[in-house]
Amino acid sequence: MRLKPHTLIAQIVLGIVMFALVPSCSMSYSFTGASISPDVKTVSVDHFQNLAPLVNPMLSNTLSEGLRNRFVSQTRLNVIPSYGDLSFSGEIRNYRVQPVAIQGNEVAAMNRLTIAVRVKFENAIDPSQNYDRTFTHFEDFDSRQQLVQVEEELVRLIVDKLVEDIFNSAVANW
Repeated sequence: MRLKPHTLIAQIVLGIVMFALVPSCSMSYSFTGASISPDVKTVSVDHFQNLAPLVNPMLSNTLSEGLRNRFVSQTRLNVIPSYGDLSFSGEIRNYRVQPVAIQGNEVAAMNRLTIAVRVKFENAIDPSQNYDRTFTHFEDFDSRQQLVQVEEELVRLIVDKLVEDIFNSAVANW
């Protein structure tokens, strides 16, 4: 038995439509990378105390709020002041500027702002995921610029990277 061309086309179209509809009904994607147990309902982020020898007065608030905001925007967890199912505490251990990319005349072409943060993460639901570690990131800037000219932007960039690493270390199982 031979199919007529319009019947064959109708079957192909029906097959494509079915193929497109079936996966869309059963798949769900998450682009945050977070893998959080359904038993976890809350998160708390303590104020990160600044113990660095050189102190940026806004850094503690920027880091603490950045981490809270990441959980608000990318998870279903409620942020509470303390004793969350997931809990973050720690301190800023280092905030330093140092020369990098020394030129032939022994003058730095670039300077580097480095921030190091010690984080203690506790998971009350699954204590095997707890950690206590230091995260460090840096940004380079032209040595012809003063730190005060670029500090706000550099701190924002570094804190974004730190928050990403802290968040992923706690809730991304990949």
